[in-house]
Amino acid sequence: MEMKKDNQLQIELKEEVAEGIYANLAVIAHSTSEFVVDFIRIMPGVAKAQVKSRVVMTPEHAKRLMFALQDNVKKYEAQFGEIRMPEQRMGYIPGLTDFKGEA
Repeated sequence: MEMKKDNQLQIELKEEVAEGIYANLAVIAHSTSEFVVDFIRIMPGVAKAQVKSRVVMTPEHAKRLMFALQDNVKKYEAQFGEIRMPEQRMGYIPGLTDFKGEA
């Protein structure tokens, strides 16, 4: 970890990471000491979904992430309008039921 003189953290974003990974499902598990978030991509017509990335963090960091997501969703909705969930839309098609994933 590299620190600047004014104690600001320098963050490096490598090109291959900056491209990002698309995921349309997150599965979260936890123990007393950590949260595990698997980001998964489900493709239509494909029976097997792939875990594209796994993030492991402490419970404290998981809570910080939750607050940061809440804050960013609030800011997003203030700028672009309410994010409507599928059950709020006309013609809602239920999601996966009895989902049993493998990681």
